[in-house]
Amino acid sequence: MAFRDFDSPDLSRRSLLRLGGYGAAAAALSGLPLGRALMAHDVSESWPNVAALAERYVSQGKVANMMLTFGRGSDPHAHTIARGAPTAGAGGAVDENSLYRIYSMTKPITGMAAMILVDEGKIGLDQPLHDILPAFRDMQVLLDPEGPLDEVEPATRPITIRQLMTHTSGLGYDIVAKGPLQKAYQEAGVVGGQVSKMPIPGFPDVTPAPGLEDFADRLAEIPLMHQPATKWSYSFGLDVLGRVIEVVAGQDFDAFLKERIFDPLGMTSTFFRVPESEVSRLTTNYGILNGTPLPLDLAGNSIFAEEPPILWGGSGLVSSPRDYDRFLNMVLGYGMFEGRRVMGELAVRVGTSDLIPATVDKTGSWSENEGHGAGGRVQGRTFGWGGAAGTIAAVDYGMSLRTALFTQYMPSEAYPVREEFLAALEADLSGKRMEKAA
Repeated sequence: MAFRDFDSPDLSRRSLLRLGGYGAAAAALSGLPLGRALMAHDVSESWPNVAALAERYVSQGKVANMMLTFGRGSDPHAHTIARGAPTAGAGGAVDENSLYRIYSMTKPITGMAAMILVDEGKIGLDQPLHDILPAFRDMQVLLDPEGPLDEVEPATRPITIRQLMTHTSGLGYDIVAKGPLQKAYQEAGVVGGQVSKMPIPGFPDVTPAPGLEDFADRLAEIPLMHQPATKWSYSFGLDVLGRVIEVVAGQDFDAFLKERIFDPLGMTSTFFRVPESEVSRLTTNYGILNGTPLPLDLAGNSIFAEEPPILWGGSGLVSSPRDYDRFLNMVLGYGMFEGRRVMGELAVRVGTSDLIPATVDKTGSWSENEGHGAGGRVQGRTFGWGGAAGTIAAVDYGMSLRTALFTQYMPSEAYPVREEFLAALEADLSGKRMEKAA
């Protein structure tokens, strides 16, 4: 298969790992009239259009499965709509314990982990990054983000923790960079995540840096795309923040997440590496080529079942709908979960607020009409983010609602799932309004 067949809107490295702008989905969920849940149960009858959407995508073979969760307030269980099997054509059915590659939905977890350290006074939101990672002192900035690497100027201000959280540090991303900068990332092994063991046409053969420390050190040697705090540009910021966390905490990034977030929340199915004992719960990820799903990362031979070269704070986690709902539950509860405090209330309130510096130009960016907090977009009283393989998650403080959609295909924009999801929700809500008025 020729390279040009993959270098298209259907399948490219940029689109495979990119977030496709799913944040608006949460806003439409604000009218969900969910009762208090004593236990999780299927709500297909209450939401026929949403259920029909999931049914149609699965029955037509566009995706192998689709799983949605809806939770109210601090209720311990989310209601669900589930269709399909972990792998197309295989037995079994997905449920709240199935495992999905959540990619960029890792970012809010990393952001909240950093907010724990901010709350404890161990780092400051506006603290210079070079205080913690000296390699990022005296950064150079490209005169043209797509231009030669030797045409640079000194950074006019230091990168800060706030900027890492909000993609305003000036750092680039291998999935958005072009020209010499993208080539420099590839040659340095500075990559934003992993997709498959299989070679994929259009993907360069890149050996990732051997660990998070080397990743950060190598990135610091490459010029920035923009002056810090001047442009919003999707970036390696949350990956660098993972390195900040482990330096400040004095323990590996994954160990910190487990101790401070996963264990307190009972997130027993969230991993950088899926243990052999849990591989049977993993779903298969598909690449969509000319409208046809092709296995991209098989459940039984997944790259996520191997030790990752880098603990990516921006894209590295696999999780279950049950686990991610517990994280959302804690965020919605301003740090409280099942009567216990996992994070400080102020830490969550600040982390879910708009933290973008006032000096930043958002024109033409994904955040042009919204804010950004600790690893997630902020729209009104909604906070959340999506993942490159079709996942979406958010909390809505105005309606005390948490919700998520899980499926596995790349690139996320290959199907209009988010638009159809919004339309299905509105159709169900309209029907309920009519019933209430009758």
